[in-house]
Amino acid sequence: MSLAMEPRIRFCTRPDGVRIAYATMGEGSPLIRPPGWISHLEQDFKDRSVYRFYEEMARHHLFVTYDKHGTGLSDRNRADLTLEAELYDLETVLEHLHLERVALFGISQAAPVCAAYAAKYPDRVSHLVLYGGYARGPAIATAEVKASMLSLIRAHWGMGSKALADVLMRGADAQTAENFAKFQRAAATAETAAQLLDLCYRIDVSDRLGNIRARTLVLHRDRDKAISAALGRELAGLIPGAQFMPLEGPIHLVHLGDPDAVLRALAEFLGDPVARKPSGASTTILFTDMESSTALTQRLGDAKVQEVRRVHNAIVRAALRANDGTEIKHTGDGIMASFSSASSAIECAVAIQQSVAEHVAKHPESPLGIYIGLNAGEPIEEDADLFGTSVNLASRICEYAQSGQILVSNVVRELAAGKGFLFADIGEVVPKGFEEPVRLYEVRWRDA
Repeated sequence: MSLAMEPRIRFCTRPDGVRIAYATMGEGSPLIRPPGWISHLEQDFKDRSVYRFYEEMARHHLFVTYDKHGTGLSDRNRADLTLEAELYDLETVLEHLHLERVALFGISQAAPVCAAYAAKYPDRVSHLVLYGGYARGPAIATAEVKASMLSLIRAHWGMGSKALADVLMRGADAQTAENFAKFQRAAATAETAAQLLDLCYRIDVSDRLGNIRARTLVLHRDRDKAISAALGRELAGLIPGAQFMPLEGPIHLVHLGDPDAVLRALAEFLGDPVARKPSGASTTILFTDMESSTALTQRLGDAKVQEVRRVHNAIVRAALRANDGTEIKHTGDGIMASFSSASSAIECAVAIQQSVAEHVAKHPESPLGIYIGLNAGEPIEEDADLFGTSVNLASRICEYAQSGQILVSNVVRELAAGKGFLFADIGEVVPKGFEEPVRLYEVRWRDA
């Protein structure tokens, strides 16, 4: 990765003394993504799916995002809960970076903020892209639903964050929803979260949208439960010349539930080259699993085992980032990931086992051990997940591995031929659920 693509978090100061944290990636014409309801830059860059989405937006642009006042790394003490205060943050970041004309990408609550900015400064916005947005906050939910949600957040932020995750991530797996609930709690206090959600419900920019002159694209999921598609269509109808593009799916968050559809639409609208995966292209699937997690729980207890899981997750995700891997999902005691090349997948697996060995050398008392299995094929992609025979076989191969071992199918070995890896023939096995035998090979990473 070039230095320009490395995320850089810095700070700027509003004229009233409030510090705002912002991040930049890439080079080129500026593409600005103001935060939605709440945000936390540091946590965002730790989430592979968010990081990948940002990385794609930065491929042809100077991509800029920031934490709004009251959340994340920005100053947390906030009293002004108005649309004008939201605009103040955006104006401050743009002025600090000396950006006079930009493309704005507003997601969820940031959509009316971006629309209001484009209406206020029609000559400063070249393109306006709004995803999952609305013009009239009072129309998002009934008064009873709003009052219940705000009360729950204030009374018990843990339960409130989970309730919001259920709405915003309808259709996502349980672990991903739980991770997002934790993200919300890290991003803001219960009171700030409740006040900012109340602001979402109060914002109404419907009377400003007629002043927008920028080219505008409005994207919305057809089964979005957080903000209905009807509000997205209304938003597009109030902006002169806006294009409305419905997308399939229920998940409100932009980086989940087929984010590639959003990225393609964004690239085409901005005039960027659109990368498409060739038809029939092979994908390499990697599974990790922790050694004897059930036995460890009985011996060490839940808290200690959770510490081991955190080390496992950190090691695997660091290796994925370094080797262009994409985390598909957390499986409880392991991670499933995909790669566009077999050699990158093997390099990632080797990096994982090397990091585990280094960790155990430094911490001899650590019970961490990881099994890894790889297979390649043409899986079915749906709702940000992968399915099919190639995925099932990768999972079964992982079950045959021992601690510290990397096992691959013959197709992976053949795809990585000539890349300098050492393989040992393990022999044929008949995995559960398969009728035909499969020949397995061990990657001899210690010998290499």
